[in-house]
Amino acid sequence: MKNISILGSTGSIGTQTLDVVRNNKDRFKVIAISANRSVDLLIKQIDEFNPKFVAVFDEESAIELKKRIPKKLDIEVLSGMDGLVKISTLEEVDVVLTAVVGMIGLVPTMEAIKAKKTIALANKETLVTAGELVMSEAKKNNVDILPVDSEHSAIFQCLNGENKEEIEKIILTASGGPFRGKTKEELINVTKREALKHPNWDMGQKISIDSSTLMNKGLEVIEAKWLFDVNVEDIDVVVHPQSIIHSMVQFKDSSVISQMGCPDMRLPIQYALTYPKRLDNDFERLNLSKVGTLTFENPDMDTFPCLRLAFDALKLGGTYPAALNSANEVLVNEFLNDKIGFYDIPYYIEETLKNHKNRINATLEDILEVDKETRLFLKDLIK
Repeated sequence: MKNISILGSTGSIGTQTLDVVRNNKDRFKVIAISANRSVDLLIKQIDEFNPKFVAVFDEESAIELKKRIPKKLDIEVLSGMDGLVKISTLEEVDVVLTAVVGMIGLVPTMEAIKAKKTIALANKETLVTAGELVMSEAKKNNVDILPVDSEHSAIFQCLNGENKEEIEKIILTASGGPFRGKTKEELINVTKREALKHPNWDMGQKISIDSSTLMNKGLEVIEAKWLFDVNVEDIDVVVHPQSIIHSMVQFKDSSVISQMGCPDMRLPIQYALTYPKRLDNDFERLNLSKVGTLTFENPDMDTFPCLRLAFDALKLGGTYPAALNSANEVLVNEFLNDKIGFYDIPYYIEETLKNHKNRINATLEDILEVDKETRLFLKDLIK
C-alpha cells in the first residue's frame, strides 16, 4: 500500500490519477488532495476517497470548503502555499504526485524532495525553471523523480536497464497539435476555441494552448535535459501525428528504442505510481494493424516559433528558461482572456528574453524573483 498526496487533484492529470487509484484501491491510499478553487469537485473527491487533508490555494474557496464538509468527517482544510507545502511533506505520505499547472508547483516539490518523498512529476514548470536545483536536491536526498508526462515516461522506460553513457539522442515526439500543417497566414487570427481543440489528448486549457503553439514540446525539451542529464544538442523533436510512439532513445550503436501505446495518460501515471512494477489494467490495448500507418515529420519552427525560443532559452542557460516559462504563463492567460492574439505569444516571449538579466548558478530565491520581474515586465509591455 502506497500513501499518496496529489497536488492538483481536480485537473486533467489529477482526475486521471484518481481513476488509477479507483481501480487499485488495495494498493493506493489518498492521504491528501489539493486544488486552486474547484470546491464542487473537491467535495465529490472527498466523499469518494476520504483524504485526511485538503489544500485549497484560493483562501476564499478554502473557507467555503470548510463550511461544506460534513462535520463528521475528520478532514483538515489548508490554504495557500503553506497548505501545498504541508500536504507535500506529511510524514505518512510515500509519493507526492505534482499535477498543478505553473510555477505554483516549484516550492512544494522542492520541500517534498527535502522531506525525502518520491516525486511523480507532472508539473513541467518545476524542472523548466529550476532543473539544476531540483535534480541536485533530489540527488542529495536520494529521491526518485518519476516522470508522468507521456514523453518523459516513455524515455524513462526506454532507458530501463540501459547505460546512460551510451545515449546518442533523446527523440521527443509531438502530435503537432491542432494546427499541424497550417501556415503563418492561416494562424494569424485563430481563436482560443480553435487552439483548445487538441486532436489526440484531453488536457487542461493551459497545456492545450501550449500544444497549439508547440511551447509544450519546448518545455519538454528543457525537462528532458535535466531529467536525463543530456546536452541540448542531443535532444531532437519529431512530429508524430498519431501519438502512438510516445518518445524514443537513439544509442551510440545506432539502435533506437521506443515506447508505444494508445494515447492514454493513465498509463504513465500508473507506471510512475507503481514503479518498478507494472500492474494489470483494463486500458485499451494497442492494435497496430488497426492503426495502420505511423508517420513522422520535422517540426515547423518558423510557423511555431515557441519551440525555437525554448531551445534558445535552454542554450542561453541560467535563468533564461525561468523567464521563458513565466512569460509563457502570462501570455497564455492573456490569450485565453481574448486580450492578445495567437502570435503575440511568441512575440512577447522573445521580447522578454531580449530584456532578461540572466543569473548564473541561480538560487530558488533568484528564480522566484525572475518570475516576479517577468510578470511586471509584461504587465507594463502589454498595456
